Amino acid sequence: MDREDRPQHPWLAYALVALGVVARLAPHPPNVSPLAAIALFSGAHLSKRSALALPLVIVAISDVLIGWHRTVFYVWGAFALTALIGWWVRRHVSPGRIVAGTLAGSVLFFLITNFGVWARGNLYPHTLAGLWQCFIAALPFFRNTVLGDLLYSTALFGTYALASGLRPACQRAPFDSSCGLAQGSPERRRETRDR
Repeated sequence: MDREDRPQHPWLAYALVALGVVARLAPHPPNVSPLAAIALFSGAHLSKRSALALPLVIVAISDVLIGWHRTVFYVWGAFALTALIGWWVRRHVSPGRIVAGTLAGSVLFFLITNFGVWARGNLYPHTLAGLWQCFIAALPFFRNTVLGDLLYSTALFGTYALASGLRPACQRAPFDSSCGLAQGSPERRRETRDR
């Protein structure tokens, strides 16, 4: 869908930024945060530009407050790629695509950020064996990442679906045949002009 087809809800973007920053600053189990879910959700429901910018704004604000680290750009890249996965989810938002996108984002985050830990740090030798050792040592964090991402994705996508279902049908789909043509649409102007 083009940008014009995406609902533009600035309040939603602001709420997601606030949620992401607060959740990142609040005490939480390691790697359990809503950031990947926010990135995926943004990719599925916001304009493409907003979808890419939103997770980067969240990590930029929170990293300024938390402090910079060696793997900051690996983390940012992983969240940006998760937003791109959201573009795939947006084609047909369904539980299966949401779960697949969530798991793909979790795996990407694990691989990219731990590669960053290995490449930029001194904890592991800079060999293939050292990289493998880094991945093995990070497996407990991966479990937390997957569980947190699934939990937060379910909450975000589920809440949005419920809230969207509560709006009148004509608000959700103003061009639906049962609603008639939207006021001010080119079709409505043509229809009025042709009378």
